[in-house]
Amino acid sequence: MSKTHGPRPGEADESLPRFFKNDKFAAHANIELLSVSPGQARAKMVLHPHHLNGYGTVQGGAIFTLADFAFAAASNSHGTVAVAINVSITFMKAGTNGTLWAEAREMSRNPKLGSYTVEVKDDQGELVALFQGLAYRKSEKIPG
Repeated sequence: MSKTHGPRPGEADESLPRFFKNDKFAAHANIELLSVSPGQARAKMVLHPHHLNGYGTVQGGAIFTLADFAFAAASNSHGTVAVAINVSITFMKAGTNGTLWAEAREMSRNPKLGSYTVEVKDDQGELVALFQGLAYRKSEKIPG
């Protein structure tokens, strides 16, 4: 990969894992980036008591943060900075313990916009939340 031209088609930018290690909020939430490739990303969040709300289920903001992190990795996977301009999440069932897994997939992309779907599942593979994100694709390269 050339640093001046970005990743080749079908190749993720190798600076992305380093770039996302700088996400202090995701680290604080115990989120780990598992994989990133063009238009896709996987992340996980091992649940701890600080992820739970007063009812004893995973707080919606924690689930949103996991989904948003996977969305960010997938939308930035082409080597240029992408920022969220619209997102929504639908909670399907409560998470309670174990690990939550997020998988982001690019649905469409053009020079300025990218649309992504993120599925958040529990250890049993059951859908906990469905996240939709629209990213604005800037012209600047991912710092690396």
